[in-house]
Amino acid sequence: MKIALFGVNGMIGQSIAQEALSRGHEVTAIVRDPSRLSLTHPHLTAVAGDVLDPASVARTVSGHDVVVSAIGPGASQQPQVVVDAARSLLAGLPHTGVQRLIVVGGAGSLEVAPGVQLVDAPDFPEGWRPVALAHRDALQVYHSSNLDWTYISPAAFIAPGERTGGYRTGTDQLVTDENGESRISTEDYAVALVNEIENPQFIRRRFTVAY
Repeated sequence: MKIALFGVNGMIGQSIAQEALSRGHEVTAIVRDPSRLSLTHPHLTAVAGDVLDPASVARTVSGHDVVVSAIGPGASQQPQVVVDAARSLLAGLPHTGVQRLIVVGGAGSLEVAPGVQLVDAPDFPEGWRPVALAHRDALQVYHSSNLDWTYISPAAFIAPGERTGGYRTGTDQLVTDENGESRISTEDYAVALVNEIENPQFIRRRFTVAY
């Protein structure tokens, strides 16, 4: 398949690109500066584009089968960028004929008790709140779309690790293991995301992955 990927330079975006390429898909990395892309592969193409500009989105994703957004706030960006990216993607995609959109989301909006989201739990780290709240706002933006979107929340903790190929899924509740921990490696998160590209199970809804 032809995959247009925003956010390839991030921790999760890079894992997604590597997983998709390892399965024989063609990946177009849409970045502000293609010369800064360190990842190389015969089936990887870098093009200049801006996820915050709907016209640029439309121009760069046309001709692809699916768009993946792994956009997150970098060191120099405000958390609001994930909401702005959501609005720009939903404004640009209807002009392209590309109906499928998969979004790397946040875990903060997952429920840890009936009516209580992780971001509102007493022990949620204060420093993570702005990004978590922005991802929650972005999810609401996607809920208003008629595109075939899927929003994938990671576990509470996600970091580079091992690709096991194994994970469990949930929908709107945080998935934890027998010790009450919620974790996933970026590699296995990418496995779950590419699996959803190849075999859609969660059209116009959110799901989450954890061990």
